[in-house]
Amino acid sequence: MNKMTKAMSVFVMALMGACLFPAQKIGAHCQLPCGIYDDHARVQSMLEDVETIERAVNMITALAGKSDSQSRNQTIRWVMNKETHAQRIIDTISDYFLTQRVKPAQKDYAERLARHHAVIVAAMKAKQNVDMKYVNALKKDIERLLPYYPGQAPKKHEH
Repeated sequence: MNKMTKAMSVFVMALMGACLFPAQKIGAHCQLPCGIYDDHARVQSMLEDVETIERAVNMITALAGKSDSQSRNQTIRWVMNKETHAQRIIDTISDYFLTQRVKPAQKDYAERLARHHAVIVAAMKAKQNVDMKYVNALKKDIERLLPYYPGQAPKKHEH
């Protein structure tokens, strides 16, 4: 194998690896005690993600059975969008709430943990299915978190 062929082979393998195992951006708020939190806004953001998932399910259903190229392309795009928004919810719960806001010292820790875990499971099911019952269950599970995070002005960070 000459140098050019070997270099091209290494490049192709690296490119394939990047496609198969892309780097993931972690979108959680910092895991430092910076003091900047707006828990209610994060819950509202998850509810917006549910609206997008709902729209995606409706569009996937509307496009079902259509075999033209544009419809297939749009179906794939809606599936990817649904996956992205469900994963965003999972990441928000695990990377933000479970690591920083749900604490063993809380008197209702077990209940909080169970409710946050329910959101993760519901988001996973919404990813796996195209049935509105899973979207509705996800929305209800997120809404059950609202009493823990009532609307308020975010705490300010002081340097």
